[in-house]
Amino acid sequence: MNIKKGAGEGISPAAHDRSNKRGLFPGTIKRILTLFRFLGPAFIVSVAYIDPGNFATNISGGSKYGYALLWVILWSNLMAIFLQSLSAKLGIATGRNLPQMCREVFPRSANWFFWVVAELAAIATDLAEFLGGTLGLYLLFNIPMIYAGLITAGLTFLIVFLQKYGQRVVEIVIAILVAVICLAYGIELFLAKPDWIQAGLHTLIPSLPDGGAMLIAVGMLGATVMPHVIYLHSQLVQHRNSDATLNEKKKHLKWEKIDIIIAMNIAFIVNASMVLVSAAVFFRNGMVVETIEQAHRSLAPLMGDLSAAAFGIALLASGLASSAVGTMAGTTIMQGFVKLKIHDNVTRVVTMAPGMLIILLGVNPMFALILSQVSLSFVLPVAIIPMLLITARKDIMGELTNKPITNVVGWAVCSLIVAMNAVLLYLTFSGQI
Repeated sequence: MNIKKGAGEGISPAAHDRSNKRGLFPGTIKRILTLFRFLGPAFIVSVAYIDPGNFATNISGGSKYGYALLWVILWSNLMAIFLQSLSAKLGIATGRNLPQMCREVFPRSANWFFWVVAELAAIATDLAEFLGGTLGLYLLFNIPMIYAGLITAGLTFLIVFLQKYGQRVVEIVIAILVAVICLAYGIELFLAKPDWIQAGLHTLIPSLPDGGAMLIAVGMLGATVMPHVIYLHSQLVQHRNSDATLNEKKKHLKWEKIDIIIAMNIAFIVNASMVLVSAAVFFRNGMVVETIEQAHRSLAPLMGDLSAAAFGIALLASGLASSAVGTMAGTTIMQGFVKLKIHDNVTRVVTMAPGMLIILLGVNPMFALILSQVSLSFVLPVAIIPMLLITARKDIMGELTNKPITNVVGWAVCSLIVAMNAVLLYLTFSGQI
């Protein structure tokens, strides 16, 4: 009696494997290779979210309030993902970066204003990042600050100079530095042994233990959402955006969103790790840490030399990577808004000079860091508002125009950031910070 075999019955395991290799696996491998081709711009951008300013605010918050402010890291990261996605979409849809689009859309007088404010932001950002790299060298190798500053400047020039060999090379170098930061804080987390249940609860449930916690929370936000990389991201996507059709642009945006989600969540993990380690080590031992140097000195007796070394290495990698990114953003800003043709090396010197001046004058790096964050508070809406106005225009964005819900969320995020940064400014100038 002949019995009909069902679909797939009677096929040998070897034949089934060959079928899978011809069907599923090549498709999966192709998707993975495509993803790797598009990974990069968001990793460069993510460095700004784990710069030395984050070290200062996260360590201070963890040492004073334990795990209580972890939710601020989560919400700041969600805002960052949203804003960087808008910047990338603008760059992909228009084939131009945000400063260039501002030059086309807004009056010349407005663009001069945008340029001055954005350039000051790039300088202020690079100030903190340059000081971070310098402090990393000083803490690790006991190199005098002035010489550490010169070495940091040289290494930053080298990283940015690699653009000569293509953006992909810079992306790889930055990704390696991000990996170093992740590895260093992975070691810190392993040694610190935080309370994971408390960490989970405070990540999901917002709380402000007292009035001073609001100040730290605003500082965390100010150190996380950075205006210069909102400008820069729209430029970085151009490397993969040559004369694409609408469908290709949509695919590019889809892959770039994945790039953003991966990179920003790595930044979230690193920022959360800073708070976790600080809470588990300093808060648990009743120590309030106010400076990066104090954090480094305190780690060795509490957790051993390996922990202190890992902290110094993370700070150095963060300072170098973020300083290079700040310098790249300065170039995009200078050439975009007002079409100034200035040699890249001059731009780099201009953005790094204030950091060297701070070191030469012997100013407290933490004081300089606070001033840089205050200046960034002014600049953030100057980056966000034009981006929201441009991405809402169908005549500019075409099929990639913001949906109504995107505009609502965008203006809500902008309003919240402006309000919180206004609080930061008030607390700063009233002498409460």
